[in-house]
Amino acid sequence: MMTPAPQSAQLVTIAPVPWIARLIGKAMALGYRLTGKSRYDNFRIERVQDMHFIVLPSVFNPKVPRTGDFLASLLDSTRVRADTAVLDMGTGSGVCAVAAARLARRVVAVDINAQAVRCAGINALLNEVQAKIDVRQGDLFTAVPGERFDLILFNPPFLRGAPSDDRDRAWRASDVAERFAAGLGTHLKPGGCAWVLLSSFGDGDHFVREFYKHRLQVAVLAERRFVNERLTILKVSPHAH
Repeated sequence: MMTPAPQSAQLVTIAPVPWIARLIGKAMALGYRLTGKSRYDNFRIERVQDMHFIVLPSVFNPKVPRTGDFLASLLDSTRVRADTAVLDMGTGSGVCAVAAARLARRVVAVDINAQAVRCAGINALLNEVQAKIDVRQGDLFTAVPGERFDLILFNPPFLRGAPSDDRDRAWRASDVAERFAAGLGTHLKPGGCAWVLLSSFGDGDHFVREFYKHRLQVAVLAERRFVNERLTILKVSPHAH
């Protein structure tokens, strides 16, 4: 189920999935292991919409966890214009950067993982949008000092804690919500916004609390429900003065 239009968001919350859904999720994870679908840490080739992506080891897969595929699906000409400047934060394989570059004037793709930066660059070439994408390595907004964007895309790590390696950085972080919320307003152009994808598996409410703490507006842009998970894309923007 998908809700494409923004909704009122006075008290947005990201509720966890019920225990029965978590149990189903564990059974599905076992099935993935038995069929080999869980090995998205290996070299793979994935198809997202009509685009093809090479996924290198340690790079977050856009297809198997479903998040990158979902976020990229919202990038169309009604939301991304030819003059739009886009920042794809935590780009991973570059799926959203590539999808945005087919529409936007300019895309900056950032990831802390050097392998992801390499992977996104390869996929920009593979999909023939390399002239529009500037791929950089960096930690959140440190890669774009002083720059502002019309649209910032972020599929953040859902789980709180210290990551064990580069692959785990895509899933786990200790202070990403705080630092992203603190820096967002200074990197948006007037009228700009961020789309932040959160999962019911993680502590999505922590991100929401940080957005409210920094006096940002939060609304539900889209939602997709699965048997064992609910994905929510939030539209986050500064309050109009």
